[in-house]
Amino acid sequence: MITKRNRIALSAGLTLVAATALTACSSGSGGSTGAGTGTGTESGSTDGTTTVRMATLPWIGYGPWYVAEEQGIFEENGLDVEQTNFNTDADLNAAFVSGNVDVANVATHTALLMQQAGVPVKIVMIEDISTTADAIVVPSGVGSVEDLAGKRIAYEQGTTSDLLLNYALDSAGLSIDDVTPVPMAASDAGAALIGGQVDLAVTYEPYISTALEQGDDLELLFTAGELPGLVSDVLVVSDAYLESNPDTIEALVESWGAAIEYYDSDTEAARAIIAEAVGEDPEALTTAFEGVEYYTREENATELGGAFSEETIPLVLEAAESAGIITGDVSLEGLVDTSFVEG
Repeated sequence: MITKRNRIALSAGLTLVAATALTACSSGSGGSTGAGTGTGTESGSTDGTTTVRMATLPWIGYGPWYVAEEQGIFEENGLDVEQTNFNTDADLNAAFVSGNVDVANVATHTALLMQQAGVPVKIVMIEDISTTADAIVVPSGVGSVEDLAGKRIAYEQGTTSDLLLNYALDSAGLSIDDVTPVPMAASDAGAALIGGQVDLAVTYEPYISTALEQGDDLELLFTAGELPGLVSDVLVVSDAYLESNPDTIEALVESWGAAIEYYDSDTEAARAIIAEAVGEDPEALTTAFEGVEYYTREENATELGGAFSEETIPLVLEAAESAGIITGDVSLEGLVDTSFVEG
């Protein structure tokens, strides 16, 4: 069973990764480290574009980046973006903190975890908020969150699924100690439910749609929309990379904005691009896309330094602390850099 002590160990693991990266950097080892804690010098390609290494997950909320790639938006903004997909949050976080990637797409609470671990990081843009694209998936006979007591629950520890599950349990007067956690990657949780290995699963799209399509009599019991902003995503950059490559970050923000404009102008085509990138059928993800709200460049200009910083981030911090995911001090001062979305 995953206890609060296990979550403290998870947080400590991120701290250890951060400390290792810091030590490696300060020891004067050769080569630039691009992200995490390195100097972050730009890498130019032979055609004059700037190469930037981006860490991502097969989550539709990050889909506009695939649109930017497919539609030549990165190239128009002088970028060659190398997107690396990771299967778990832990692998993505480790790659970012150790400097193997330059920028990362992460959940808001993950950015807070990095800050807690001493990683010098900035949130430079809001990407999305999930409403029904993160959810607790159950057999139709489960009628309420109270019915989860004693159930075997598949979810990925330390992720948005963990956050959502704990919030749901707390809303029903339960805690993680009232259920039997079965830790696994979000990509495997739905399959475990269908296969009868667990009683229910907490996961996100496109895995929710796959489970609903392949499983018998499955439905959504509790979604992220119960507390808007609880499950949200941001683009993070290390302080060092940000200082050395401001033009690259500006170009990334511009690219995201242009990709959202394309998404709004030809939604069907954009969804097809995203669906192919995450390995799903566009028609099967119709409902999934409706459960995600993308942030435009204009919305970022008003919301990142406004309601998102003043309301959403503190809300996520409180929920993560209540869940035992964040166990140390987190300073919100200086975590958000609005300069790239306000320009």
